[in-house]
Amino acid sequence: MKADAAEVLAAEKRKSDPATTNERIWREVVSWFWVIVAFLLIEGTMVQARVIPSGSMEDTVLIGDHLIVSRLGYDAGIPFTSWHVPLWRNPKRQQIIVFSAPLPEEGNPDFIKRCIGVPGDHIKIVAGQVFVNGAHLIEPYVKHNPGFADSPVENYPPANISALGMGVTTEWMEDFQNHVVNGEIVVPAGEYFMMGDNRDNSRDSRFWGFAPRANIIGTPLIIYMSIDAPDPEEVWGPGFAFQRFEAYASVFIHPGRVRWKRLFHTL
Repeated sequence: MKADAAEVLAAEKRKSDPATTNERIWREVVSWFWVIVAFLLIEGTMVQARVIPSGSMEDTVLIGDHLIVSRLGYDAGIPFTSWHVPLWRNPKRQQIIVFSAPLPEEGNPDFIKRCIGVPGDHIKIVAGQVFVNGAHLIEPYVKHNPGFADSPVENYPPANISALGMGVTTEWMEDFQNHVVNGEIVVPAGEYFMMGDNRDNSRDSRFWGFAPRANIIGTPLIIYMSIDAPDPEEVWGPGFAFQRFEAYASVFIHPGRVRWKRLFHTL
């Protein structure tokens, strides 16, 4: 009993000892430091989580799909900053890619599209059918609106880019004709031509031009969550943090809003 009492007193003394307290604080600081370093390493060079805010890639990915995106080999950077460096891997034709859209006036938002053209490719779209270097591109993933078969977005490049309407950027208006050769768009070196799978509801390279290699972030791997929220574009878009929290909380009351069959679906 005396020994037990002595141990208790010794323990109490250690707790009250400033040196021991400082050691515990220092160990805690070091532990959190390595947690933060690990997070920055993973987020900056390996994987990121993204949520789909628009329907431009339906039915491949849906509004409210939550994705794990692999940056491995494509891009490395410091999270929450604009600093990053391209790595050794390059997008392949028909691969789904996450990238920063070359839209500086809109804050260069992150887009998810499919890579249709790589450097040197000659691209032409006729009645919705894509031809790359003269060969018909087989695209079982594409969603078309039959009513748009004769529109400029489904017959590209048009004679006049302004025919696409208000979505065309001023820069592409001015630069478009420089990349048209014999009625085909020619993808320049270090650039990629991106299109959404939902061809008639996608603001993509047809409207703003090419995605530079430096803007490539990575490629999606898996859908880890998918929620069919009310007013989805006002939930999953940027700047709707409260609505997003409500959507997550609502699944406990309405579990049917989770698209269970899409969970852990690979891309």
